[in-house]
Amino acid sequence: MIITRTPFRISFAGGGSDLKNYYEKFGGAVVSASINKYIYLSMHPYFDENAYLLKYSKTEQAKSSDEIQHPIIKDLFKKYNITGVDFNSSADIPSGTGLASSSAFTVGLINLCNAYTDKYMNKTDIAELACQVEIDDLNEPIGKQDQYACACGGLNFIEFYKDGVVDVEKLYLQTDAYHVLEKNLLMFYTGLTRKAGSILAEQKKNTSYDESKIRNLHKMVGLSRDLKIELLKGNTNAMGEILHRGWMYKKELANGITNPDIDYCYNLAIENGALGGKLLGAGGGGFLLFYVEEQYHSKVRRALSKLKEIDFKFDNKGANIIHYDKVDLYRSQKCLTI
Repeated sequence: MIITRTPFRISFAGGGSDLKNYYEKFGGAVVSASINKYIYLSMHPYFDENAYLLKYSKTEQAKSSDEIQHPIIKDLFKKYNITGVDFNSSADIPSGTGLASSSAFTVGLINLCNAYTDKYMNKTDIAELACQVEIDDLNEPIGKQDQYACACGGLNFIEFYKDGVVDVEKLYLQTDAYHVLEKNLLMFYTGLTRKAGSILAEQKKNTSYDESKIRNLHKMVGLSRDLKIELLKGNTNAMGEILHRGWMYKKELANGITNPDIDYCYNLAIENGALGGKLLGAGGGGFLLFYVEEQYHSKVRRALSKLKEIDFKFDNKGANIIHYDKVDLYRSQKCLTI
């Protein structure tokens, strides 16, 4: 049995600049952090060494990789030539809530497949393969930040160059500033889930030709660079203003990013002391994130008492193997190179 643990992520600034149609023209940058909410994937030899038992949001039994319905599992099991396995997935947070669950799944599965077939891959290479699987192989209309955030872990400034190269810079804050930032970020579940694809597809289209939306993305990238500078100076309160400005820009990128209920909750938090916030992920549902100074925590929590608050801390490990027991593991595995 091998078990991997991969963190979800929250994104603070620059989201959307990691889409290929944008960064290939202008370059992009985001600030994001992985958090201590995880997806857990496990795998061990199946009784039928020529078949698959796959348990995620549904249960599949397949006699060949061609019969596997889950597109990411199918793609990676073919790449790694994996057969005869019992696979299981579970998570701390539901999918479709803006915390990069799909990319966390892909990163975790690559990590699991590497361990299962005795291969080594560093975290940035895992992230790059995850991008290849999701964006190139499966044609998902997504960007590249989630894969790197989930794989590498920590609080990062991630830059996307025109040639496709990605640079992950760890942001090492002063200890006091780190703890203040972590403590003053409050996250609330809206109760809404959604598929990001349609919103991201529209955003991708809009930011390919609409000059006003392209300018908004330029400003959002600028905010990510400003946030990096302010955090390294220990100015954690800058997070509030930058989150707010970024959310105002983001709402204009595509339809469906927000709705009256989300706007009502957002404005309620601001009226009760939040310095700024945003809806995490592509939009349309999921989690609202706010930066709130400690003296206003209780007031904001009371104002949003109808929403479920999720307590979290930053995760610094990224994609990780938490259990490794290869007794009898080679019974049915063919350890071939990709």
